[in-house]
Amino acid sequence: MVELGYTLSSEEFPPRELVKQAQRAEELGFTFALISDHFHPWLDSQGQSPFVWSTLGAIAQATSKQRVGTGVTCPLVRYHPAIIAQAAATVASLFEGRFFLGIGAGEALNEHITGQHWPPISIRHEMMREAIGLIRKLWQGDYVTEHGRYYTVEEARIYTLPETPPDIAIAAAGPNAAKLAGELGDALVSTAPDAETVQAFLANGKNPNRPRYAQMTICYGPNEQQAKELALKMWGYTALQGQISQELDIPEFFEKAMSVVTADEVAKSIVYGPDPEPIHKQIQAYADAGFSHVYIHQVGDDQEGFFKFAEKELLPAFATVAA
Repeated sequence: MVELGYTLSSEEFPPRELVKQAQRAEELGFTFALISDHFHPWLDSQGQSPFVWSTLGAIAQATSKQRVGTGVTCPLVRYHPAIIAQAAATVASLFEGRFFLGIGAGEALNEHITGQHWPPISIRHEMMREAIGLIRKLWQGDYVTEHGRYYTVEEARIYTLPETPPDIAIAAAGPNAAKLAGELGDALVSTAPDAETVQAFLANGKNPNRPRYAQMTICYGPNEQQAKELALKMWGYTALQGQISQELDIPEFFEKAMSVVTADEVAKSIVYGPDPEPIHKQIQAYADAGFSHVYIHQVGDDQEGFFKFAEKELLPAFATVAA
């Protein structure tokens, strides 16, 4: 059993369009959505990057049932965790229980902009531990003064709070990060059908029913070759290996790095074309790996074509009862 959701791609669409997409996804039966939080798009060809917290306020008013989370926010460098604590509390109040805060260790692409040092992943995990602790303290509604290793707050108090603090979902791309997510988080966010990541998240013995969200990127289109080429143009950076996507700091560098990437390499991670069967198989692969929620990212402008396809071929084939 897996619940299907939708990806709101801030890198590809302006805010008004993202709000319309959230409405449309809710109408069709996508019970949740995650929205990316970037300062830059990955590639200039994507072309957008609105401020996610403003967009979320509009989505809260335009939807009524859909659960929405950030996918994901980095509360470590360009954002101080106290600011994220306040932003998330306000948005959670607007959503009235439908919002969750997705966080991750970030990428230089977005985080270098304030001129601060971009630390290695081991340090970022230490920063995340401290940031999450601070966010949860601030959500209790008391004055907080803390001089930590990475963050300082002095007599900070959040007055506008939701009835219940939002869940914190933590992004992980491997077992080590998943262990941290399992220790500190209420849910997991990932992008690959990797059972080892899920098992590491669940290994600490906490609630085994915590949500495990996975983003799945596809490029639906009536012409298979055109869809394959569009996936390369708009999302080809996903074929880059290792930590490179966390270290490059402007879209131009991603463009240059992916100049040697081929459409066939991108096709290894992005399902493309008009046939629902490969998409069904990929969704099932995530379910078999232990993910409870799969949120689908449709590459490119033809979101309405994807919605019609999903209404006919995807949503009826998978359970969408909220877990």
